[in-house]
Amino acid sequence: MVDALRDAGRVCSSAVEEAFRAVPRHLFLPGVGVREAYADEAVAVQFDGAVATSSASQPSMMAIMLEQLDLRAGQRVLEIGAGTGYNAALMARIVGPSGAVTAVDIDEGLVDRAAVHLAAAGVDGVQLVVADGALGHPPGAPYDRIVLTVGSDDVRPEWVAQLSPGGRLLLPLAVRGSQLSTALDLGPDGVLRSHSVRSCAFIRLRGAAASPGASVRLDGLGLAILKPEDGPGPDPAAVTAALAEPGDLVASEVPLGPADVWDGFGLWLAVTEPGVCRLMATEPETGLPDDLIPLGAAGGTVALVAGGGDQLPGLATVVPGSGRGRRVSQRPVSVRAFGPAGPALAARLSAALWRWAAAGRPDAMDWRFTVVPHGAGRPDREQPEAGVLHKPSCTVHAGLVVGHPPEP
Repeated sequence: MVDALRDAGRVCSSAVEEAFRAVPRHLFLPGVGVREAYADEAVAVQFDGAVATSSASQPSMMAIMLEQLDLRAGQRVLEIGAGTGYNAALMARIVGPSGAVTAVDIDEGLVDRAAVHLAAAGVDGVQLVVADGALGHPPGAPYDRIVLTVGSDDVRPEWVAQLSPGGRLLLPLAVRGSQLSTALDLGPDGVLRSHSVRSCAFIRLRGAAASPGASVRLDGLGLAILKPEDGPGPDPAAVTAALAEPGDLVASEVPLGPADVWDGFGLWLAVTEPGVCRLMATEPETGLPDDLIPLGAAGGTVALVAGGGDQLPGLATVVPGSGRGRRVSQRPVSVRAFGPAGPALAARLSAALWRWAAAGRPDAMDWRFTVVPHGAGRPDREQPEAGVLHKPSCTVHAGLVVGHPPEP
């Protein structure tokens, strides 16, 4: 497993490599076969009905985040989301006996099992706490590093307050439907600036910082709208009304692949355009005249939406086009307009496609975020601003960097 992570460039530093080699993952997954335990896949370990409420993260994602975290010997670390205890064990190995790791989880059963796993692996230096991670853990503050292994819609003021000056907060941050592993460094002005950004997918926080419902089904269409985390999202009635009136299909030469729905063009659109949503198939057949972009076992796409209240309904979607792309995973796409306001939205969507392509097809790694907690002063912009996201506890300013940043 570690050889593969190193060869793929997920493990870069000697400290992270040594930790992975020293801590036996299978001891944190009792009842799971060794082959499955060491495969590069997430393993769900707890369910609420059919919905997973906890999992052992994919080893490659864990490696990416540990490299982003840039742990040093002697540091104090707060982990929000204890899971199986495996990630806390890796971090304890890196910070060593002079450091300390506190892992907080809202689920007492998970904490109890993590304690058993840590004991089985002979890991010392991890304090387990049953508490709502939205509040952090004030008794152990300040922390040099705070890491969330659960998705969050917001950058909570409690986490910022418990971070040491110059410390780093790493969290899977929701950005209008995408989720980005974002490493934020706390500056002397109280503003957090991202050091690195990677795409990710994590189970969301429970408790005080739980996300509202993430999707709304459209009756009779076999589709659901993924709602943004920073607003009410599009009016489902307006979307349904627009989809009842399909309009023209306009071809584009810009190729897209499945990842571009989330972290390529989809992320660009989410940051730069109002009225963005993602449509996901919930049934094998949908009420759309076109196929959706394949996304795992289902399909989906990005769209621009207008309507609701006194506005005319309209929608424009990106759908697979004809022809072959430069890569097997990518094909040229087309844009379909729906409803009275659809043609204008389709023109905006087509223009956005070309702007994204002209910018070099940026993905998650090309973005930087400046997080300004409420009450902190507005910082000088360090790169051209592409968009602003307003969250309950902060304002997020998004900008592009030129080329990919150096690895941490």
